[in-house]
Amino acid sequence: MSRTLSSKKSETSNALMPANTDEKIPPRERIVSTAAELFREHGIRGIGVDAIAEGALTNKMTLYRHFGSKDELVCETLRRASDKAEAIWRELDAAHPGDARGQLVAWVELRTQSLCGDQVGGCDLANAAIELKGEGHPAYSVIERHKAEQRDRLEALCLAAGAREPQLLADTLTLLLEGARVTRQSMGNDNCCGHFSKACNAAIAAFA
Repeated sequence: MSRTLSSKKSETSNALMPANTDEKIPPRERIVSTAAELFREHGIRGIGVDAIAEGALTNKMTLYRHFGSKDELVCETLRRASDKAEAIWRELDAAHPGDARGQLVAWVELRTQSLCGDQVGGCDLANAAIELKGEGHPAYSVIERHKAEQRDRLEALCLAAGAREPQLLADTLTLLLEGARVTRQSMGNDNCCGHFSKACNAAIAAFA
């Protein structure tokens, strides 16, 4: 291999290598976190198991020992993303115990912070749904279950907060969130977060 080709390969590998990969972390955890980061940056179809194994400082044999296929690994990364989202509800309950209205307002604040945070790629589950549309991918069941559970939790919170038409309010807030995520990716962050927060609070006030 020529020096030029070797250099190019090295540059490509470095571009795909996630930062702060720690060999002390168990291989399975490194593989999942590396895959999630690479899927977010390059797309699920844009990254193969070779790049994931290299980025996780392991090899394909180890990857396949933990995950029978790339599809199975994709599902696991999405389950992890779902678990992180579920933690928001525990945080709301701990911060505002017995105060459904306070939790609803805090939900808007937390979602606004998340929307304007460092993860510019948006929602991993929504992105996966778009990329894998029509393929019959097993990840679809993970995505559908997550989105349905999040929407149902929001409706229950709207009901507990005494909102009129809690189902419609939950759908409104869900659509605002999903729309804001897409808007941020396609049009940038100019006032997106502020408008999202104002629109959600206006909707909550309208259904009070």
